Amino acid sequence: MSHFDLPAGYRFAGIASGIKTSGKLDLALICTDQPAQCAGVFTRNKVVAAPLLVSKPRVAAGRCQAILINSGNANACTGAAGRQVSAASARLLSEALEISEELIAVASTGVIGVQMPLAPFETGVPLLVKALAAEQAGQVAEAIMTTDAYAKIASARIEVPGGECRILGLAKGAGMIHPDMATMLGFVLTDAAVSAELLDSALRRAVKRSFNSITVDGDTSTNDMVLLLANGASKTLPIKDDTPAAEAFIQALERVLLDLAKMIVRDGEGATKVVRIHVTGATDEQAARTAARTVATSSLVKTAFFGEDANWGRIIAAVGYSGVEVNPEQIDISFNQVPVTRDGLSTGPGLEAEASEVLKLDEFTVTIDLHQGDAEASYYTSDLGYEYIKINADYRT
Repeated sequence: MSHFDLPAGYRFAGIASGIKTSGKLDLALICTDQPAQCAGVFTRNKVVAAPLLVSKPRVAAGRCQAILINSGNANACTGAAGRQVSAASARLLSEALEISEELIAVASTGVIGVQMPLAPFETGVPLLVKALAAEQAGQVAEAIMTTDAYAKIASARIEVPGGECRILGLAKGAGMIHPDMATMLGFVLTDAAVSAELLDSALRRAVKRSFNSITVDGDTSTNDMVLLLANGASKTLPIKDDTPAAEAFIQALERVLLDLAKMIVRDGEGATKVVRIHVTGATDEQAARTAARTVATSSLVKTAFFGEDANWGRIIAAVGYSGVEVNPEQIDISFNQVPVTRDGLSTGPGLEAEASEVLKLDEFTVTIDLHQGDAEASYYTSDLGYEYIKINADYRT
């Protein structure tokens, strides 16, 4: 963790509690020394996991001091028993930390439909509290993983009136990734002093341009949550809305969230490529986002990326069924800087072969110019290959 900027006033812990039969880390705690302002965004799935039912009203109140997270069991579709376990786990932590239950958020990720036992929390919570340390953020990032190949951490620092602030982001996600809000857990911590209202607007703006602009497989789950805490431990002056400091904070937050979002796409189950779908020349931003999202979620497009086939026909077809008004005879498509389509027509086999070489890269951009206006938007997606099927076919076994 030495190469990440750790915000002041936070402590972390991660342990193996037995929820995962593999014996890997599966229970994590994030704690701030003093109650923090907080904001959150949550899944829009109508099937909502028990931890979210406990956490959403608490986050809405705008204050949080601790986040308890488990992996290996989503505690979703578990009825009243699941809700009781989520509430009881928060109660155990409130007693161990000697803070109000209303200052505790809980989160879970893992298999849906399996009853969550309370025993791992009864034994694990005291161990977590005892293990809390400022340098253990990496353990939290590891403990929240499910099918992730690696832990996801990003950070930034910014100059604000009164000194320097830091932002740290931890996330998990590799499959079931799709807006809104992408299937993931994200925890973002800053030592800046920021009001709950500014935190909320900043988080929603940053999520729109990061976690809501990625897709791996078109699935959105029941447990999605991103929480943003600001504890003011940097002792800098409060950041007020509509000020240069507020804009600097929001831009830094966006950088952290976009870094995490791209890590999630790069770690897409079985993924070998990260592809930015960049739509330009749209009538408005919503049209650009719709077109980009449609291309990014097309299974035919994603399998062509896996096969390193510059099949621009699949891309222009996806634009055509996106619902956005376009003139097919005005559409240009490029892979990085290699044009494969001009005015809706092929630029020839030579350039298409050159574009296929671009597809061999680990990361590249597909630019689609609609020539309808000045708006633009981007989505990040992964390729789709054999390994995705293997991982998800065997997920519960």
